[in-house]
Amino acid sequence: MSELFLADNSWLGVHWGIMKIIGWTGNLLFFSRFLIQWLASERKKAVVVPLAFWYCSLGGSLLLLIYALSRRDSVFVFAYLFTWIPYTRNLYFAHRERRLEIVSSIGSLDPSSKAKTVAPRGG
Repeated sequence: MSELFLADNSWLGVHWGIMKIIGWTGNLLFFSRFLIQWLASERKKAVVVPLAFWYCSLGGSLLLLIYALSRRDSVFVFAYLFTWIPYTRNLYFAHRERRLEIVSSIGSLDPSSKAKTVAPRGG
């Protein structure tokens, strides 16, 4: 039983170092996106992909890429080499959409921004 906890500088048989911590943090981040999306969808009773999902995807995949590079495992590196592209793109779209919503809501509150209607001329 004591072998599971702190036998020869390991915990549960895992020898911990900075790269293991980076790898496991990446795994936790990447897994947490599943929980985030699931809970958000359950609350709305519809499919929802919250912004936190994309941040966890990006952070987790980058940490896993760093870990894979440290292991020099070509299969593992290739698995995470390009995943940041759609995550970054989706974050760009989400932030652009929010900026546009803010600008349009500010414009709808400002009475001077409303277009003036002109009555048609008779004739």
